[in-house]
Amino acid sequence: MKLTDPITQISGIGEKTASLYNKLNIYTIYDLITHYPRGYEEWNDIVAIGGLKAQQVNAVRASVISEPRTVHIRRNMSITSMCVRDESGACNIVYFNMPYIKNSIDVGRQYIFRGRTILKNNQMTIENPKIISPDEFAKNVNRLTPIYPTTKGLSVNAVSKAVRTAISSLTLGDDYIPEDIRQKYKLTDNKTALMGIHFPSDREAMIGARRRLVFEEFLFFIISVMVLKDMAVREINDSPMMRIDACGELIRKLPYRLTRAQERVWAQIEDDMCSMHLMNRLVQGDVGSGKTILAILAMLMCVMNDYQAAFMAPTEVLANQHYASVLELTEKYDLPFKPVLLTSAVNAKQKRRIKESISLGTVNVIIGTQAILQSDVDFYNLRLVITDEQHRFGVKQREAFAQKGIQPHILVMSATPIPRTLALILYGDLDISVMDELPADRLPVKNCVVNTSYRKKAYEFIAKEAAQGRQAYVICPMVEECDDAVGESVLENVTDYTKKLKEALPHLRIEPLHGQMKPALKNSIIEDFAAHRIDVLVSTTVIEVGINVPNATVMMVENAERFGLAQLHQLRGRVGRGKYQSYCIFINCSEQENTTERLEVLNKSNDGFFISSEDMRLRGPGDLFGIRQSGQFHFHIGDIYQDANILQDAQSCAAELYGEYINNDKQPPLEHIRFWQHYDENMSSNDDFINI
Repeated sequence: MKLTDPITQISGIGEKTASLYNKLNIYTIYDLITHYPRGYEEWNDIVAIGGLKAQQVNAVRASVISEPRTVHIRRNMSITSMCVRDESGACNIVYFNMPYIKNSIDVGRQYIFRGRTILKNNQMTIENPKIISPDEFAKNVNRLTPIYPTTKGLSVNAVSKAVRTAISSLTLGDDYIPEDIRQKYKLTDNKTALMGIHFPSDREAMIGARRRLVFEEFLFFIISVMVLKDMAVREINDSPMMRIDACGELIRKLPYRLTRAQERVWAQIEDDMCSMHLMNRLVQGDVGSGKTILAILAMLMCVMNDYQAAFMAPTEVLANQHYASVLELTEKYDLPFKPVLLTSAVNAKQKRRIKESISLGTVNVIIGTQAILQSDVDFYNLRLVITDEQHRFGVKQREAFAQKGIQPHILVMSATPIPRTLALILYGDLDISVMDELPADRLPVKNCVVNTSYRKKAYEFIAKEAAQGRQAYVICPMVEECDDAVGESVLENVTDYTKKLKEALPHLRIEPLHGQMKPALKNSIIEDFAAHRIDVLVSTTVIEVGINVPNATVMMVENAERFGLAQLHQLRGRVGRGKYQSYCIFINCSEQENTTERLEVLNKSNDGFFISSEDMRLRGPGDLFGIRQSGQFHFHIGDIYQDANILQDAQSCAAELYGEYINNDKQPPLEHIRFWQHYDENMSSNDDFINI
């Protein structure tokens, strides 16, 4: 079996089952074996009832002391409850919609119950526990069982079985990390790593497997960055631009003064476009730091030099918003822009007209999504490409322009602050400008970190803001309910939470959004939210970038303990974009002290660069369960904060290996780097689950 084979090569996976895997972006054997567990179920030793803690999964050995009793709450809802006791105390056992469980229970008999504990009416209650035989418990105690991101109709057991079959049947060939490198950096071989991450014999085996896979992912990513850097160094600017007075005039006409950071970065961009080498620059800055006006100035300089400029956004909604902003500025300041909008939503007749105007040069600013890169889009004289939140501008995109005979200046805008030590590695092919200053008149977001007991007050606050005409986001880590527990806290999901919120706030317009929806439906929901046809959007992290709704003033994040600080800050950036005071509510469902300490960083600061540095400091190899990987780079398993040390080791190794390739006039083994290809084609991993 080969990496490129379709998953239907696996026995038991037909077309119908394959369609379920496709929902998780799994099409090939490679996709399947890199569909890593989002966590592991770890069966701990039996706990005394007196030592139970809320929101944790535990096993108790206890005797049933009351007859199981079933109460029908409403249609299609029943609760079966009983009381159990051991030497340390008593607790309740509750089953939902399982009246038949009474037939398996004898009063006075002792059982092992394993499930999640909640505190209800000041008494510990175990909900829907599994009844486990002593032999089964002994076999599984202290073992790690993988739990995979799934979708409705596809069980964790089915995925686990398919992965095991794929790995055992896979022909991997020679390990493409040489043995001396593996020994130097204490890495296991690739086959052992695959088995160890999916089916670890113990925690140490899992940690070792994960280190190898993270190292490998970082290593080949950095090598690809080095290739890009070499390409960029060789790109000579054969037509340097002239400095234009119109840019200074626009700056003077603006109703606000540029910050010192904006002035500094604009000078760098201007110097780049007038130099003898093509610009290849990343501008990093928090939401509201004023990156967009710099993009407008760069496009103005390009247009005044009689060239075309293109602005690429990650979503159609954001492309529409940028287009509207350019039209507004063009009219207000009499700018020489002739803009056009090109996205996949444009109908065929309009596309033909737009593409013709681009090729004839009758338009000079092209705003859109990846549709701009289509092979039949011919530019008249494109000289500048600006990408918004497209964190990498890869080889495939460069080739797309090179095939058209175009070598444009590249300007990448990102609202994702990354510590400079990591940014120099991850963006090694780009010059980096940092916008470390916000306009003085911007209202800082007010933050609070609370536990689940404050949820009702949070709902009331959302209702109060909605009554004043404002909108809110509610973020959940999951798309659908997952029966399998990971870690100590319940994971909220978009599907059920939307229903729950509609019951709590029936007078508000509440809709769900997640990455498993079809693109057209996602765009429709986002557009409805932007147009205030929706009051509350219950979403996964799919809204992390690409949505600009100034009227949204509340961001509420459930299971905040499951996300990295940098990503929580990125989510917070969805509010505070307008003139109204904005608020962020982080719901901490964990009782662990280190979690509280980590989240309190968000209470203390709205500075993204400080927060990302703290994220790197506070997270480490021990945070293997539940912390959401950073969304910026869509690594399959690596996390730039948690795995900062591995990233730095991989950078050292990449420099060594790449030097050997160059000195021996050899091509780096990019054909082996499936992730590099996956990433560079702008395919993103599914964001709607928690990675380890």
